[in-house]
Amino acid sequence: MPDVHLFPQTTKNRKKMSVEVSNLSKIYGTQKAVDDLSFQAKRGEILGFLGPNGAGKTTTMKILTCYIPQTAGQASVCGHDVTEDPIAVRRNIGYLPEHNPLYKEMYVREYLQFIARVHKISNPAARIEEMIEMTGLGREQGKLIGTLSKGYRQRVGLAQAMIHDPEVLILDEPTSGLDPNQLVDIRELIKQIGTEKTVIFSTHIMQEVQAICDRVLIINQGKMVANDPIERLQSRLEGEVIITVEFKQKVDREQLTKIKGVKSATELKGNRWQLTSNKQNDIREAVFSFAVDNQLSLLELHREAISVEDVFRRLTTDSANNN
Repeated sequence: MPDVHLFPQTTKNRKKMSVEVSNLSKIYGTQKAVDDLSFQAKRGEILGFLGPNGAGKTTTMKILTCYIPQTAGQASVCGHDVTEDPIAVRRNIGYLPEHNPLYKEMYVREYLQFIARVHKISNPAARIEEMIEMTGLGREQGKLIGTLSKGYRQRVGLAQAMIHDPEVLILDEPTSGLDPNQLVDIRELIKQIGTEKTVIFSTHIMQEVQAICDRVLIINQGKMVANDPIERLQSRLEGEVIITVEFKQKVDREQLTKIKGVKSATELKGNRWQLTSNKQNDIREAVFSFAVDNQLSLLELHREAISVEDVFRRLTTDSANNN
């Protein structure tokens, strides 16, 4: 993918760009999908927006993009309130939803021409050429969207999200379905965009978070459980040791938390667990003794380096267990 200048250097681009959310809530019946959420995203920042399925990420994004109204609280984009001035908000936002809605019966270039007309873009031909080059759609531009692979459909979705030069980009699972080569290209494109734009980026791929994001916001059950720069997020578990252990037989969480020095036990796939302890306690010997005493076959036992995934799992598991 060529290294092109992403957006024209206009006065608009030099303005401070920001998303502001204050005490935002969304209730469906008796369920709180978003619960008193507050955060900001600023110009030149890529904000990783994380949470387990059903945490409220997509609901928050739909409120910010004026697809649905909030129940309470406020949200604004570039100073425009999502309730009072939704047209201005939409002008300032580019949105790629998780389920990328495209007109599959249209050709790639034809579709981008249509989107350009919707946004009333001046000199649409030049802008469409720029988007095609930027997103690597050159060889696919004459094809029907319905014949494209999922990866190339994502590229078309990114092109439509950026074509009107928005100040804020909201990307919900933008790397879904991409092969490794496409993943590198789109990752680099998002990083370039993030130098000039405000990007809110949702993903379940933790390696993407560490590679792309400047700051991470984690929500669980609609509530914020973390809002930290990427380097500070990993330091949340400093002072703790994480051990991965696998048994041949099934083991209950209650049994594991009774092992001396174990603070918490998180179940992984199969009979694998992650156990945490204080830094001064090496629990590996105690875990080995537990296996011997209970006649369990120990298949794996090793200490982990702390990652964003560890922090994510710990914060979302702990908050869920406390409710």
